[in-house]
This record gives sequence, C-alpha cells and structure tokens, in this order.
Amino acid sequence: MYYPMYYYMDPTYLLVLAGVVICMLASLKMKSTFRKYSHVRNHSGITGREAAEQILRRAGIYDVRVEHVPGNLTDHYDPRSKVLRLSDATYQTSSVAALGVAAHECGHAIQHATGYVPLHIRGSLVPIVNFGSMIAWPLILIGLFFNTGSSALFLNLGILAFSLAVLFQIITLPVEFNASRRAVHILGGSGMLYEDEVRATKKVLFAAALTYVAGAVSSVLQLLRILMLANNRRN
Repeated sequence: MYYPMYYYMDPTYLLVLAGVVICMLASLKMKSTFRKYSHVRNHSGITGREAAEQILRRAGIYDVRVEHVPGNLTDHYDPRSKVLRLSDATYQTSSVAALGVAAHECGHAIQHATGYVPLHIRGSLVPIVNFGSMIAWPLILIGLFFNTGSSALFLNLGILAFSLAVLFQIITLPVEFNASRRAVHILGGSGMLYEDEVRATKKVLFAAALTYVAGAVSSVLQLLRILMLANNRRN
C-alpha cells in the first residue's frame, strides 16, 4: 500500500482553489446581471415563450416544441426530442433578460437545424464523456494511492478519461458563444427589442457565457493538477 500524505498538503491545491473562486465569481456575475435585467420589461411586452415561438418560425423551424420546465435558469434545448424548454424566469416573463435567454436557446435549435458542426461534435461526445467522467476519478485515485504494477495504467486511463471531459467543455465554448451571437442578431433584426434593450441582452448573455468559460478554466486547472501529481508519482 502506498500512502503519499503530501498529496493532502501539496501546493497544487491552489489550482483547485483558483478554479473554485473563478466559478463562484462567474456564477455571481451571471445571477446579478440576470436579476438586474429581469426587472426591465421589454417594450413589446412579449414573453419568453412567445419570443421563442416567433424566432423559430422566422427561422423556418416548425418541428420544435416550446415547453415550460421548473426551476431557475434551467433553460435548455434538447436536440434528441426537439424540445426547447424554458424555466420559470423565462417562459411567462416579458423581461429583457427572459427574451435574451429564450433567443439563446433558439440559437441552439437553429444550430441543430442548420447542421452546425461544433454542436454535433459535442453531441457525439456526450455518451463517451458521461462514461469517462464516471470512471476518471476512481482510476486516478487507484493510480495515485496504490503502489501496484498496474498503477501507471490506471492513472493514465484516468487522465485520458478526465481529458475527454475537459475537451467537451472546451468544445462547448464556441457552441454557446455562437448561440448568443445568433440570439443578439435575431433580437436586433426582428424588432422585438429596441437598441438599448439589445445592449442589455448582450450583457446578460455575456455573463452567461462567462460561466462556461469559468467551468472550462476550472477543468483545465484541475487537469493540470492531476498531471503534476502524476509526474510526482512517477518520480
């Protein structure tokens, strides 16, 4: 049995701490920005659901349903069932923030309909990443804490599995930014929002995008820490 106690006190924990802080700051920014503009009613008075339906029709998409999903900021587009789900804060709300979120999810539906390559790559990775995320840490811990002949194999497999999860988050970034760009373009060109309302929507979507960036950065830092620990283990 191998007991490397320095793993509990090593300075690489600073990388984990940095990732946690970055994610917390991004989450706080998102929540505060959304809260601010959720109190600003759009001039047309349409709800997130109505806006989503209009955007989809304008894009020539008629096979995507718009449904309500419980929760706060649980909005998402499900490409498998072609359902766009809007949360409590979006579905029946006529705020600038609600329209921004609804348009963003419509952006994903449009990506799906037009064959946007990064979206399809991300979708194809989902089952692999889900399995990899499940087995990554058990393999890494076995490789780090047990001194057996196969420890290096377990460690390398764990690092590979975790790297796939990191890759998934990196691929997610262009998908999310592209959906936001589509949303801003649609809202600005459709007349649903005035110019100042579009600017407010950009702030909401930018704050939302920061949470994805923070998640990716945190995962990269965690991977870097694992690689450093693995190098120490081999030495």
